[in-house]
Amino acid sequence: MDIVKYATPFFLLAIIVELAWGWLRNNNTYRLNDSVNSLSLGMFSTLSKLVFIGFSGQVFAYVENSWALFSFNVDSVWQWLLALLIYDFCYYWFHRISHERQFFWGSHVAHHQSEDYNLTTALRQTGTGLFSTWVFYIPCFIIGIPIEMYVTIASGHLVYQFWIHTQHIPKLGFLEWFLILPSNHRVHHAQNARYIDKNYGGLLIIWDRMFGTFAEEDAAEPIIYGIRTPLSSWNPLWANVHILSLIHI
Repeated sequence: MDIVKYATPFFLLAIIVELAWGWLRNNNTYRLNDSVNSLSLGMFSTLSKLVFIGFSGQVFAYVENSWALFSFNVDSVWQWLLALLIYDFCYYWFHRISHERQFFWGSHVAHHQSEDYNLTTALRQTGTGLFSTWVFYIPCFIIGIPIEMYVTIASGHLVYQFWIHTQHIPKLGFLEWFLILPSNHRVHHAQNARYIDKNYGGLLIIWDRMFGTFAEEDAAEPIIYGIRTPLSSWNPLWANVHILSLIHI
């Protein structure tokens, strides 16, 4: 089940609530032009996925039917939890490589271009990642996660990441030790030298702690959002290709 389509109205409501809260607290984190640009990129990303989803689905189905080592039971809660853990592990490596290798960064950079950090930033997604993102999740199907389980987990995982794109929620105590929360995800969107390329997890921060990519938000060093070479454009098409255009093959 694709959870994202059911969550979309709540996304829009949450954006309105965050905007109102910021105004009331004299701490507005929105600019109209930036927010419109982020939403435009989100719509472009959704359209591009609709065009390409059939291809990745065919690949996933083939791998599941031909190479699966095991068959997960959709009626088992424990196997759902194991599948979620596997998916989140694959996401960590997809996300990390998307920052550490220029070709993949060329697709992912769209999500990091905004110099604001609010709930519209969560919807600011790449329109070109569809050409490579799905490759990182093939291990899920080799292990034996059924495609219906995968779709539910992947969409739920994406929905979870929406709410962490806010400046209004402080650190949340012991939960910071094992979950991706607004504080440690703010670090991920920073361009400060001490923060850059940290906190890649999608649901669990434990992978970052295990593999040495964790950094804690420090109140003594305010976060500067965005990328080091500003996009300097509100064109969503250029936002998707400006890094890719610099790659020489």
